[in-house]
Amino acid sequence: MAGKKKVFLDASIFVAAAGSASGGSSLILEVCRGLLFSAVTTRRILLEAQRNIRKKLSSEAILRFYKEIAKLNPEIIGPPAKESLSQYDDIISLKDRHVLSSALESKAAFLITLDRKHFQT
Repeated sequence: MAGKKKVFLDASIFVAAAGSASGGSSLILEVCRGLLFSAVTTRRILLEAQRNIRKKLSSEAILRFYKEIAKLNPEIIGPPAKESLSQYDDIISLKDRHVLSSALESKAAFLITLDRKHFQT
């Protein structure tokens, strides 16, 4: 069997999983701990998720977030090169260029986000 497929996770997945242990985003994290998929993200995305959880959710949610990250043990890639960001100016919001660029640089098979405003299928 080939190696695990990489799944790039945006902050919205971590926030939603922290808010609901039984929701779809928690299921995504569970699947990424399995045999077929592995999670990839960036430090910036994890910090964004942490900030949003602290701002919007309970103290139990931030604890769940930390526990999930520990269990998930995602591959954390470095920030995208600044030069690579500008190539996405015309296709995505400036604040989300780092997500798209990082996902592509990671060679992930999938990018999963709940941000339907900026990421459209």
